[in-house]
Amino acid sequence: MRGRHGQGQGLKGLCPRWTMPRDAVLSFLKSTGEHVSAKDVYRELQRAFPGLGLTTVYRTLDLLNRAGIVAKINTGDGQCRYEHTAAGDKGHHHHLICTSCGKIHDYRDFEAEELDLIKKTESILNRKFGFEISGHNIEFLGKCSSCRAGMPDSERLAEKRPERA
Repeated sequence: MRGRHGQGQGLKGLCPRWTMPRDAVLSFLKSTGEHVSAKDVYRELQRAFPGLGLTTVYRTLDLLNRAGIVAKINTGDGQCRYEHTAAGDKGHHHHLICTSCGKIHDYRDFEAEELDLIKKTESILNRKFGFEISGHNIEFLGKCSSCRAGMPDSERLAEKRPERA
């Protein structure tokens, strides 16, 4: 659907109408190239669109996610982040998410073994469940090197020890 506001193509059936606030949300995501929360988007656009509600931002992000225009990243802290799926030259990537500081690192320099494992996993899931895989999102949760550097030795050593059942 290409409405008055221009960027709503590909949303036919998902979006009854494309509005200026929705257009602004998509434009912001395209321009930032960052992993942003709904609240970040809301704060950024609130001045230009004083009538914009946080609910509208969440609904627009959900719509864009269902359309495959935006990726939703679960950061493990109860607040998802979003990124434009065609942001710059990011291409396909996975995320390393620090559960201490919230930093999200894009991971794209895959080793051959990693790619083989993903292909094998997709094949097994297809065989076991008859599920045709069209894509995947992988998010690794842990602590970044900066946060680990600030961690006491006892905590760091405890993290390295395998858990006993």
